Order: sequence, then structure tokens, then C-alpha cells
Amino acid sequence: MSGFSPAFERLGAALSAVVLQQQETLAEFLPREDWSADLTARSYTSGGVTVRVALLGSYATRERTWLWGWANPQFGEDHPAVVPTLPIRTLGERLGIPEFTTPEVDLSWYEGPAGHGGELVAMAAGGVLGGGGYIGAGYDGGSAYLHVDDPQAPPAGWDPVPVARLLANATSLFGREPRLTLARLLSQHRVPYRQRGDVTEVYLPGGGTARAVFDNRGRFARWEADLTPTPVPAPQTAPLVH
Repeated sequence: MSGFSPAFERLGAALSAVVLQQQETLAEFLPREDWSADLTARSYTSGGVTVRVALLGSYATRERTWLWGWANPQFGEDHPAVVPTLPIRTLGERLGIPEFTTPEVDLSWYEGPAGHGGELVAMAAGGVLGGGGYIGAGYDGGSAYLHVDDPQAPPAGWDPVPVARLLANATSLFGREPRLTLARLLSQHRVPYRQRGDVTEVYLPGGGTARAVFDNRGRFARWEADLTPTPVPAPQTAPLVH
């Protein structure tokens, strides 16, 4: 494999802003200090806070590969920390996403803005499962990626202020469909919107509107907000994939 598959890119575009926002919320909740993990007990502790986790997979720095937890001989698909992640593989089989079904994914080709390609696999996988976000737990030779599956981890709330930053960061990682990235973020928070050509009109909770403007190549250009109350039309929703 050289480059991510179109199906993976589309899924990543749909989920990236949602995941980045949840990661910021998780960072405020979970201290990143000395940590310990017991994967059999599905627990991760950092800074005195313990959360329930599942094992997504791991990234090997030297080999530059992603190994799914279900394909790791130290764990396997029946391991307590792996079982909750198996819906990712099932989705990959249904939608034809090879990154989700290949036991060990070669990412040596990746030279993008993320630290390594494994970060993007973890983002997409964590987005599929939802929940509290994901944790990169470093070890000698790479990082294990854990999905936070714990109701005490707070969900991200709606805030129009960071939308422009979230959208810019998300589309730098998964840049093929910026309108889908925004639409999925708005749908996550049940914020109604309407697409008019190169502009997405957003009807803000509590009144007012915002406009996301895209250029003639479909790239996100700017975010404009007006807090004057306006009537709210019936919302549109964005499907995850066609």
C-alpha cells in the first residue's frame, strides 16, 4: 500500500474534526503524567485518574507499521481489551477499508503533517468507536493506542469559537472533503445548517448564524459568525459515507 485508500480518506474526513475536538476535551480531563496500564483489567491510570480503555493497536517506529490489537500475538481478538474494538474491523469489511482489515499496515510511505501514519489510523479508529477519545502510550520502539471507553470521560460540547481552528487542523490531516468534515461536526452536535454553493450557513444554538466559506477548489477558506437571532430551518444531516 502506498497512500491511504479512498474509503479510509473519506471516513477520516468525516470524523477528523469530531475526533480532534474530543481529544482536546480528554486532555482537559485526563492528566498526562506518569502512567500505568493493565490491559487485562482494561485500565489506564495517569495523574491519579483511572479510566477504562480498549486496545486499538500499536505503531512501530522503526518498521513504520501499524499492528491491530486483534492481530498482535500477545493479545488476539479474544483478549478483553481487544473485543470492544472488533467493530472497527467489521466496518472495514463492510465498507471496503483495507486499513481496518489488514493485520499489519505498512505506513512507511507516509510523509504528511501528522507525526506518523499511525496517528491517522488511531484517529479514524477512535472516531468509529466514539467514546472519550484515544491515548498514545509510548513504549520502547513505538506507541500503543488505547481507546477511552469510560462514561466518566466527558463528551465534547458545542462551541462555535474553535470551529475554524478545528476545521483547519482536521482538513490538514484529511483534506479531500472539507464540507463533509464540517457537516459531520455540526451533525455531531445537532446544529442545523444549509449548504448554498460554496457557503455552509450554520444556525447557531441560542440564535445567530455562522458561515463557513469554501474556495472554488472546495477548500475551507474562512469562518464568519453573526450572533443576531435568526429563524432555524429544518437541519440537514451528513451521512458518514455514501
